[in-house]
Amino acid sequence: MEYYIYNIPVFLLSDVSDSIDLPTFCAQVEDIVPASLLGAIEAVYIGTFKELNNKNAAYAHGAVYISADEPTSFDMIENFVHEVAHSLEPQHGFQIYDDELINEFLGKRRRLRSILEAEGFYINPLLYDYTEYNQKFDNFLANEVGYPTLLNLTGGLFVSPYGATSVQEYFANGVEKFYLDSPQKVQQISPVLYEKIEEIIDG
Repeated sequence: MEYYIYNIPVFLLSDVSDSIDLPTFCAQVEDIVPASLLGAIEAVYIGTFKELNNKNAAYAHGAVYISADEPTSFDMIENFVHEVAHSLEPQHGFQIYDDELINEFLGKRRRLRSILEAEGFYINPLLYDYTEYNQKFDNFLANEVGYPTLLNLTGGLFVSPYGATSVQEYFANGVEKFYLDSPQKVQQISPVLYEKIEEIIDG
């Protein structure tokens, strides 16, 4: 059986959960994400990929790769929308990651440092000023602090805790929440990020 998101082929390479219906997944994505944002995506692969390195999904070389182990269609949709955001970076990177967005992100990172240090969580403070992905900082947030704790401590600071990981994840999480939660929530929490998403949508 063939599956498509708009005209983009979706290849099922491994069995998925019985709760996931691929035609419904494809239709729901089309209801949520405008075709105009998918110009960099040539194919979607759903399967078991060692290259994901325990991640749920990735965008690479014009394709979105999604783990077949996701339990629900909504989990897969979240992953797809998140990777759509990353697919926008090569074309729109200079527009997205200008000083305005960097400053908004770094301002939140500095508030995050104050919150975490007040709770007894410490890491090299220089890492809070590093906007790119850093494995040590990711491990600190995910494993030492933990996302449930991070969520409780930082409500209203980031649209989701993973957005604190790097400025790229800040953007991708914003796009994910814009389409799957509430544009107004993104605007309230991260107004500069909201404006960047709106600029890209409007072309």
